[in-house]
Amino acid sequence: MSDHTSRDLRTTFLFPGQGGFDGEALRMAKDKYPQVRRVFERIDTETLNLFSRRITDMLFGPEKTDLRELLDGDPWVSQVAIYGAGLAACEVLTARGARPDVLVGHSLGEITALVAAGAFSVEDGVRIVAQRVAVIQRQDGIEGRMVALSANADRARRLLELLDDPMLAVATENHDEQTVVSGPGEVLDRVVAIAGQLGIGAIEIDAPFPFHTPALAPAVPDFAAYVGKLDQYPLRNLVYSPILQRYYEPDDALADRLAEHFVTPVRFAAAVRHLREAGVTTFVEAGGRAALSKLVTRLTKGSDVRVLASLAVDGDGGLALEATVRALSDAGLADAGRTPGLAGLLAPSVPVDVFEAYWNEHGDEVVRRVTGDLVAYQRAQEAAAVPEEPSAAAEETGAPAGVPTRAEVAAELRALYAEALEYPEEVFEDEVQLEAELGVDSVKQVELLSRVSKRYGLPTRQSGFRIDNYNTMGKVVEFVLAELAGQKPVTTG
Repeated sequence: MSDHTSRDLRTTFLFPGQGGFDGEALRMAKDKYPQVRRVFERIDTETLNLFSRRITDMLFGPEKTDLRELLDGDPWVSQVAIYGAGLAACEVLTARGARPDVLVGHSLGEITALVAAGAFSVEDGVRIVAQRVAVIQRQDGIEGRMVALSANADRARRLLELLDDPMLAVATENHDEQTVVSGPGEVLDRVVAIAGQLGIGAIEIDAPFPFHTPALAPAVPDFAAYVGKLDQYPLRNLVYSPILQRYYEPDDALADRLAEHFVTPVRFAAAVRHLREAGVTTFVEAGGRAALSKLVTRLTKGSDVRVLASLAVDGDGGLALEATVRALSDAGLADAGRTPGLAGLLAPSVPVDVFEAYWNEHGDEVVRRVTGDLVAYQRAQEAAAVPEEPSAAAEETGAPAGVPTRAEVAAELRALYAEALEYPEEVFEDEVQLEAELGVDSVKQVELLSRVSKRYGLPTRQSGFRIDNYNTMGKVVEFVLAELAGQKPVTTG
């Protein structure tokens, strides 16, 4: 993937960052496109695990929600909402036959782009976004915001130099007349005041933290360590980074690259110019508010570039996504009649809308059945390849052959948790409270339980699973034993 100039690049999907959310448009898309509901159901599973709340209750409840209301609540909500909206738009577009040649993310949107390209699972993407917030919150004294100045990057830097504050930084270079600066709130007040005296417009950005600033340097190693423990997969799509100013390569350690985002500026204008030189003529924004669409339109003014929005409300009160799908189809960049994904593999002769209606109603059941069958098949293959003799402990306790005893599971889990958390094994007694006594937050507990599930070949957790039901070491042990025995684990007491 190192020689990208020889590739025929025509279409790119853009994933927005801060401010990239339109609640009304997302509701409209959910009512029309089943892909939106499916994406957010997967996200719900993780927000339940991490925060004991479904994000869909906040986004699709009886009251309409806008970005400002989300920002007034817990910081993770707005960030996960932006991430989910981008993925949902991408799923709808690809389901309608659109095939981007390259994916590009703006700040937070770069996480969305990598997940859309297959580098991480949808669920791990939620964990990454949530951890991005958590590591910043854990840093004492980090307070600030982001302000857009109507000036180019050079002029913005000269303005910041007047204040000589090391925590101030140019965060984003959007175009020649808009640069976003980031830093402590009190200092930014002075920036805005000076900008006003110089005739430079200043507008506050909807963001919970001062991203892309040296103030976030203490959060970098914690974030890299966390993401480094998640499964990273080969990219299915080309991904260009406006932060790195290059394409991601197969050998990139994405944990380190994503951690660098905390303190490195986004050079979006330069990225758009690079993509134009590479041949891209169609920019499709996969996400809300059409903010990036407006930037690209400005950056490519006078050219033959096509710029299309998705989760935004158009001038007639309709959903921009519908017109975008038609425009891509008319341009030969999407085949709405092509059966995509699972439909093409499982039922190529069945119309797409019929398959989607079936999958909408029975998809979860099919996935659970196939997952269970695969796990049973794997265990049968392993048992046939390596016959196991019943252990003496199994004979004494009456445990089924091939199923470890409680003492064996407890010992393995103590070792696994001790290595991951750097605690002595002896602290992991059955009664120890993982969060209250050892400080293991819900994000880390989800990560550990995922590792446990992989270690024992346990099936994917189903909807309704609550991480706070397994708050002691003993309950984690009982969970593993129950899953291995094919029983529903006890979650009370």
